[in-house]
Amino acid sequence: MSVQPEITQRDLRSRSREIMDAVQGGQSCTVTRDGHSIGRLVPLRLRRRFVSRQKFAATSRTAPGIDLDTFRADQDATADTHPGDPYAR
Repeated sequence: MSVQPEITQRDLRSRSREIMDAVQGGQSCTVTRDGHSIGRLVPLRLRRRFVSRQKFAATSRTAPGIDLDTFRADQDATADTHPGDPYAR
């Protein structure tokens, strides 16, 4: 686990563009005020990219096959067939 760099509130004000560029590039940092941590700047997850039908089809051709009976048995084993009251505590 890497250590997040600490950035003072003053640094955040004076170097905001540089810091935001680093966050956009994947870097996280902890913001401090008077030597105390007050928050974290973390990058947001990137949006999923669109995958074309052709690429999906090409990838699917090399995917391993599945046994439908085993798949259904696994689903039946994990499914809650008699759910209780979802609002009961």
